Order: sequence, then structure tokens, then C-alpha cells
Amino acid sequence: MHAVVELFRSYPQLAIFLSLALGYAVGKITVRGFSLGSTTGCLLVALVIGQLDVNVPGLVKTVAFALFIFGIGYRVGPQFFGGLKKEGLNYVWVSLAVALAGLGSALGLGVLLGFDPGTTAGLLGGAMTQSAVIGTAEGAIKHLAVAAADKSSMESNIAVAYAITYLFGTAGLIVVLKALPHVLGIDLATEARKLEEAMTGPGAGKTEPNVFSWNKRVDLRAYRAEESGVLGRTVSEIEAMLPGRVAINRLKHNGTLGKPSPDKAVAKGDVLAMSSYGGPLSHVEQVVGPEVDDVQATDLEGEVLEICVTTKEPVGKTLGEFFHEHGHGLFLKRITRQGHELPLLPGTTIHKSDVLTFAGERGEVERIVKVLGYPERPTMTTDLITVGIGVVLGTLLGLAGFQVAGIPITLGVGGGVLLSGLFFGWLRAYHPTFGQIPGAAQWIFTDLGLNLFICCVGLTAGPKAVAALETSGPALFAAGIGVTLAPMLAGLVLGLWVLKMNPVLL
Repeated sequence: MHAVVELFRSYPQLAIFLSLALGYAVGKITVRGFSLGSTTGCLLVALVIGQLDVNVPGLVKTVAFALFIFGIGYRVGPQFFGGLKKEGLNYVWVSLAVALAGLGSALGLGVLLGFDPGTTAGLLGGAMTQSAVIGTAEGAIKHLAVAAADKSSMESNIAVAYAITYLFGTAGLIVVLKALPHVLGIDLATEARKLEEAMTGPGAGKTEPNVFSWNKRVDLRAYRAEESGVLGRTVSEIEAMLPGRVAINRLKHNGTLGKPSPDKAVAKGDVLAMSSYGGPLSHVEQVVGPEVDDVQATDLEGEVLEICVTTKEPVGKTLGEFFHEHGHGLFLKRITRQGHELPLLPGTTIHKSDVLTFAGERGEVERIVKVLGYPERPTMTTDLITVGIGVVLGTLLGLAGFQVAGIPITLGVGGGVLLSGLFFGWLRAYHPTFGQIPGAAQWIFTDLGLNLFICCVGLTAGPKAVAALETSGPALFAAGIGVTLAPMLAGLVLGLWVLKMNPVLL
């Protein structure tokens, strides 16, 4: 055992990566639908392994936190500034109410129960499940005019308090939110239907829940025009005659294959290659004519592409309006905003920097790129120039400060790098030809960066964790309940009775 301890102390990377591996494994364990998650799992495992008194280099922790914070800012930057206007203001006010109530309740309980600054910061972070509080608090502690030993103790207490209060911050909050609608007499199902009708119009959501969705594949077949009802009619007229979303992609006339214009008249014997969403095309035979096996007509090059909205033309329009103007031959697989998938409903409004994933014939997909903006083509490349410059500028911004009544006021490295990430993420939305960070790379920055940082925190705090747990554990857990509930209730009161927000969205 002595040899193992010395090995971990000589090579701290062993402790770090073991904490990561076991932490992710613990975080995946599910009991009755509840799991701790990777962050809490990593912290708990690191606190245990930290009993070996492993000396973790501070630089590792600093770099990991910087990548995590920059990644968060970069991801939400495109929508952050746009959310400061119109209906987004409601969320700004609710966010402020929640943040201030959480900070106020943590400070008040910290003073009342005699917690030191580190314990109070950990209480805030764990009870509100905000891991970024740990890094921000550690940065602030470094500026305190206290002895180095006191700073080390405070930093350890951050991790311990976070671990103790995180459990109710997640599981307890879920239980309370499950019960609150019944206590307040709110029928969430009814409110959801009201919201759906407000977004799509009465009944629209019931008859066409995913009206644009391309489900698994596009049905593509060829038919020979023989029925009298289609002869002499234009391509657009025939498309309108068919149920569902049908597009005539190719037309073969006298052996010549081409892409037809909407006003192209169809003659007897023409072969029409069609794609459809909404089921098989077998019903077309009764309207157009018999299906034919024409490999040339159905040999279409398809494409699936994510497109970021950077132009003004689609912004503010609903999916229904946009597809009426530009949706011919296209199938929308998904629409995401800040990485979150939105419902594919006719009333869903398109915002700048939304990412729409289209499937269809290559020519049609490339056509819509010009309307929407920037194609997010699959790539393995990350613009590390942007990442490096962003972290440097953010760090310098965080170090700058001023004094109020002798108290130094700064953003801190965390706040500075966050603002830098927001700026570069917003800038890329307007100039998407630079600063590309693929989704997988963003995940590495945010998820691995956070949990690597958390492992370093837990390993450093480990030797003092048991003593801190014995002295303040029960009081911390009780205080955590208060800090979890106070901001949630503040946001609820403001959103429901002042801002009159829909309870589902709230």
C-alpha cells in the first residue's frame, strides 16, 4: 500500500485520470431514475482518492477551468445578446431573480451559521448546482488578505460544501418541482396545449405534430404520367394534387432527364421522379400513372446538412411561413438553439444563429444554404487560434480591476474568460468563416474541462474533507435546502404572477 501511495504522489496524473474514469462510472449509476451525473461523481471519487494526499499541479486546474468557461461562453454567445431584447427579457429578469436570491440566501445563511467564505461559496455552488461557482470562488479567495494556510482551508471547504449540498440541489429540487403544480393548482398538460395552440394555431399541433420532420428516410420513386387528370398540368399543380409533402425532383421527357420548373407542363409518357415525407408513394399511381423502374430518374444525390441562420431573411418567420416560401423538396430533420432541440411545429419561430438540419436532393439543400446563411459542414478541425486568443484576452480582462472602499473588484479569470467566450461565439454567428469549434470539441472543452477541474479540486481538498464533514455536515445540508428552494420560489413568483409567463416555459 505504501508503494501505491508513493506512486500516486510521484505521478499525480494517475490520480487525476483514475478520478475521471471512476467519477464518470459512478455518475452513470441510476437508482429509480436518478443519477449523480459525471460532475458530482468525479468530485466524490476525487475526495476519496485525495485522502492519499496527492499534490496536484495548480496549472492543470487553471487550464481546465479556462477551457470549460470559454466553451460555455462560445456555445451560448450567438443567442446571449439576442436574448436581451423582446420576449427574451422575461428570462433575463427571472435569471436575475434566481441568481440574486441564491446569492442572498447563501450569504445570509453563511453569516447566520458562521461558515467561512469557502464553505459559503461551496454552499452556493452545490445547492444551485452551479459548478462554475467553484472556480470563481477559488479565484476570489486568492485575492483575500489572509494567511496561505487559511486560503488552503477555504478552498478545501468549497469542495466539501459543494458535495454535501449538491444532492438536494438535484434530487430534492426534482421532487419539489413535481409537487408544486399540484399545490398551486396548475395543470401542466392543459398549459402545454395552450402554448402549442399559441405557437401553431388551434388544432395544428394535433393533426401535424412534426409536419416538417424527415423520418428515417425520404421515399423516392418514379412514375409514368398516363392518367388524364395530370396530362397538361404543371409540376406545381400535380404536387398540390398529392397528399402529404411531395416534390417532383426530376422529369424525363422523350428520353431527356432534367430538373423541371414549377410551371413545366407534363405530357403523356413523361417519367416523374418524386420524393415524399409522410409514408409510401403507392397512392400516386391512381393520380399520375404506373410506377416504373427507371434507375436513371431516381439516381439522385442526396445530402444532409446543418445550416446556421446568419442572414436576415428567415429571422422572425415561423417554420410554416419559411417552408411555404422555400421548402420545396426539402425535409427538416431538426432545429436547435444553443444546442437544445426545438419542436418541429409550424409556429416555431426561427431566430438568428439557430441551426437547421435539412435532408433532400443535393441541389435543393445547396439552394437553401444561400437563403439561411452558413453551412456547418462536417469537420474535424478546431480553430485553436480563436481558443488561444480568447482565453488570453479573457484572462487579461479578468485580471483588470478597481477598488471600492479599499475592496478590490474584478471579474476574475472565470468571468473574464466567460465574457471572451460570449464575444467570440457571438462574433462567429455574424462571421461564420472563422473560429469554428465543432460540437465534439465543444463537448471536450465544457464536459471534460469541467470534470478535470473538479477532479483537481477534489484531490486537493481530500485530506481535509473528513474533518470539514464532521464539523459542519448537518448544518450544511440544512442550509443547502434553503439555498436550493429560495431562488426557485423567487423565480416562480416573478414568472407566474408578475411576468405572467406560461408555467410550462417557466
